[in-house]
Order: sequence, then structure tokens, then C-alpha cells
Amino acid sequence: MQRAINIKNKRARFEYELMDQYTAGIVLTGTEIKSIRAGKASIAESFCSFSEQGELFIINMHIDEYSHGGYVNHRTKGDRKLLLQRKELRKLLKQVQNVGLTIVPLQVFLTDKGLAKVRIALAKGKKIHDKRETIKDRDNKRQLDRVKKNFKR
Repeated sequence: MQRAINIKNKRARFEYELMDQYTAGIVLTGTEIKSIRAGKASIAESFCSFSEQGELFIINMHIDEYSHGGYVNHRTKGDRKLLLQRKELRKLLKQVQNVGLTIVPLQVFLTDKGLAKVRIALAKGKKIHDKRETIKDRDNKRQLDRVKKNFKR
């Protein structure tokens, strides 16, 4: 039985206010997909950017070298192309250029067919006071859950 691969970017929800989410395919080589299936990847410091040709790339995605790869192993940090429909790419490019939003990767996962997908989001950066508000809301929710749990007993 294959375990589910679910690599998340936990900082993205804290650092950014997420607008629209998309699921994109990712172009990988053989050793890259094997490392992802082993759970040896990280998107903590990565972001998405458009090239001059209008293609979307994920930058700074870290995928460890495959242990049985040999001399044809891949580079650990590199730009990897994301696959979206042309209509979605145009919409994202317009939002990034005109409104000043950014695209952040949220999650890397495997489909039932074994394909690697990336969930990306159109995001707006939060200010410091927004981050403090998020922390305050999280703490209040945690305390409320404790009270409810103790009250039910």
C-alpha cells in the first residue's frame, strides 16, 4: 500500500491572504518524481513566476536527490514548469501584473494515477497587524475549544 504524499507550505497561509486556488501539473524528470513519491521535497521557500514566454514556473522548490539515482540525478533546487490551461495562465498573468498579487504554492500531492500536482494560490501579502490578528484569532479559537471540551465532560 502506498502512503499518501502531502507536502504543505504552512507559512503561506500565515504570510499571505489567499484569493483563488488552482491545481497545476508539474513537469518532472524520473528521479524527481521518485524523490517526491518518497516524500523528500519541500516548498517552504518557493514561489511562482512567469517567464518571458508566458509560462509559469515554480522557483526554489527543493527536491532531494534520489538515493539510487546514479550519475543522472537531478539538481536539488531548480525551476520547474507548471502546467495550466492557457486561459488560466492569462488570467493569472493579468492579476499579477495589474493588481500586484503574487502566486504561492500551497501543497504538492500525488493523484490516484501517481501524477504529481501542485496547488497554487493567487495571494496578497499581509501586513504585520493582519498577522497579529491571525495569531489572536487562532489563540481565541484554541481557548474556546478547550472550554467546550471541558464543558462536555
